[in-house]
Amino acid sequence: MAESTSSPALRVGLVGYGLAGSVFHAPLISATPGLELTAVVTGSPERKTQVRQDHPGAVTVATVDELWPLDLDLVVVASPNRTHVPTATAALEAGVGVVVDKPLAVTAADGEALAALAEQRGLPLSVFQNRRWDGDFLTVSELVRSGRLGSVGRFESRFERWRPQLKGGWRELGDPAEGGGLLYDLGSHLVDQALTLFGPAVEVYAEVDSRRAGSDADDDVFVALLHSGGVRSHLWMSAVAADLGPRFRVLGSEGSYVVDGLDGQEAALREGRTPADADWGVTPAEEYGRLGAGGATEPYPTRPGAYQQYYAGIAEALRGRAPVPVEPRDAVATLTVIEAARRSATEHRTVTL
Repeated sequence: MAESTSSPALRVGLVGYGLAGSVFHAPLISATPGLELTAVVTGSPERKTQVRQDHPGAVTVATVDELWPLDLDLVVVASPNRTHVPTATAALEAGVGVVVDKPLAVTAADGEALAALAEQRGLPLSVFQNRRWDGDFLTVSELVRSGRLGSVGRFESRFERWRPQLKGGWRELGDPAEGGGLLYDLGSHLVDQALTLFGPAVEVYAEVDSRRAGSDADDDVFVALLHSGGVRSHLWMSAVAADLGPRFRVLGSEGSYVVDGLDGQEAALREGRTPADADWGVTPAEEYGRLGAGGATEPYPTRPGAYQQYYAGIAEALRGRAPVPVEPRDAVATLTVIEAARRSATEHRTVTL
């Protein structure tokens, strides 16, 4: 929705300019009518230079505390997971709305406390679950909710990669306080998608492994959920998959839907493209999934991906015209499942929620 010329742009501060900040948040904020990327927090001289090249209208500051005099409307937390709660807390206490990159927190209790603080202060708090706007997930959602598949019995979802060598960085640290490992990283997406489609989980079973030499954090994970409505979700996330399984496989009483590959919006952002491009989010016909039953399947068009809708929704929420696009307690529910998965793997049992 275009902003009225009488409406000043909402001023946004971005904390962190690593992968999340530079590839996802900054380009999407800049592409959203009514939002202005005002400031970026980074202590790295190289990243400060990159910000000046990528977003010359934004100032760079070295610490979060330097944001508060800038009269911001929103702070986006795209720094390492262990910093999410203290940074978001500081922003809310300063009277500024917050977007936190997933996961909201490292523990469900901390996430719940953050949601309660936002409510107490009357400020918007949301979590960047961009994969809700993947084209393939939008297509699965459409098929499930339309009844085309009948009654869904099993939902399979995978984020698998072939990265047998460690890359280094905080995501590969084993200290629980860091929130590293694939269960927090990719699992935050997969669990959120499953709960969004099929509702609360009542049972959780998981296998959590560290396969790569020298790895302290989990890099090969399987999670099985039983939802309250009876659907079973099987979720895989791996850095050591030498052969990749289907992205989604949904089995229902009337048919199935299977799709390979990965939504192309992340790759497009990495290439410097934006939602302003005419073909943004469009999946080529040769990459469509297949819909059918009993071996008789046909290509089914993939809906366009739409990451831009997240920050468009945030702009509406900041202006008091709509709820936030992802509620913080959705993220708390995801963290509850992740914690149960860790307990299941450690205790070698199914955990009841």
